[in-house]
Amino acid sequence: MKIHFLGGAGTVTGSKTLIETASISILVDCGLFQGLKELRELNRLPLPYDPKKIDYVLLTHGHLDHCGWLPKLVKDGFKGKIFCTSPTKEITKLILLDSAKIQEEEAEKANKEQYSKHNPALPLYTVEEVQPVFSMFKVVEKEEIISLSETVSFSFFYASHILGACSITLEIEGKTLVFSGDIGQDDDVLLYPVQKPHKADYIFLESTYGNRVHPNTNPLFDLEIIINNTYNRGGNLIIPSFAVERVQVIMYLIWQLKKVNKIPNMRYVIDTPMGIDVLELFLNNRKWHKLNDEECIAMCKAFTLISEYKDTIETIYDSRPKVVIAASGMITGGRVLSYLERYIDKPENTVVLVGYQAEGTRGRKLLEGEPTIKMYGKVYPVKATVLSIEGLSAHGDQNDLIHWLSELKDKPNKIFLVHGEAAGAEELKNKIEERLQISCEIPKRGEVLEI
Repeated sequence: MKIHFLGGAGTVTGSKTLIETASISILVDCGLFQGLKELRELNRLPLPYDPKKIDYVLLTHGHLDHCGWLPKLVKDGFKGKIFCTSPTKEITKLILLDSAKIQEEEAEKANKEQYSKHNPALPLYTVEEVQPVFSMFKVVEKEEIISLSETVSFSFFYASHILGACSITLEIEGKTLVFSGDIGQDDDVLLYPVQKPHKADYIFLESTYGNRVHPNTNPLFDLEIIINNTYNRGGNLIIPSFAVERVQVIMYLIWQLKKVNKIPNMRYVIDTPMGIDVLELFLNNRKWHKLNDEECIAMCKAFTLISEYKDTIETIYDSRPKVVIAASGMITGGRVLSYLERYIDKPENTVVLVGYQAEGTRGRKLLEGEPTIKMYGKVYPVKATVLSIEGLSAHGDQNDLIHWLSELKDKPNKIFLVHGEAAGAEELKNKIEERLQISCEIPKRGEVLEI
């Protein structure tokens, strides 16, 4: 059996792991590379394995770095089935359509304003090229065992992280392979605790926060202080957020603060059409999260929900203090850029980062204190206060990742640490080997291993 680490190795984006045997080839996740230019350029290159030879794709969840390359895979010849949970199917549709739309808009803007080095600038894929992906989805229930052949079967189990996210147990030719996907925090505000594997010969474990422990602080209190301080300065609070689940978590926390009058009576705006669509998914997928219908509806009433871009422009030029939650979470695109173009250079404003910021993204640069930010070919001075609430991350920290291994009946042969930068993976490797005496390996992108 050969394992091809095609993405999500040495980086947190572009997740793609191919399992190849003499009889079957399975791709676990099919994500888009984000962040550093040299990674983003990989999205344009053909897969180093013929997509026509891939029989199945198993999707752990619907984030762009796990599903965003599917249109290119299909365009390049993949003809098989894409297995996922019902929420993941719906979220992936939203994510892919949004990604294509943003790519088309940015290419059009780059060509019009001539700030791209490419002439003409082209989207990686269009909205039209996304459509063929949807007919390939096959929905699977959590913990349902699906046979792919006489010697191959798989099942999903609950990973928290976002709505519909699951880890995968793959039984293949007498071996048990477990893919963590992205693992959430056990005490997530909206989602249930993470399920843990009980058996595995080989584990492919994410290491996003492998070298960090989330601070033991209360995100609700942090938000309260930040909102009040910004309001008292007469400023605007901009929260770049992932449209899936993080938007809803922040909405829930702000709603809790509003109910007890801990924060000012001003406009609280959700400006992400996809984030608004995900609210509908929360209503339609009650078994996947803790909120009931009444809570979902009451929470939404506390916010101004914006879908039309003309309302975005009107909100941007409204001089009154406000809180705006807008995608994208790593500031790689989307409507949050329109707000930052106007607000980032004013000291009374605040930008709060609430999720992982991949290397090379605007979010990462702001987090590391860069004095300027480049958007649409223009450079803006960063005068606004930039803060981070790490406890709001959808990813479990080092302790959560190690705890995820706590219910294994027998030690696996090896753990492969993926979906992490070098420092995070290396420290997690040392901790696991020291505490659990399980051998770990950190694969490189492009590496092919035999097991």
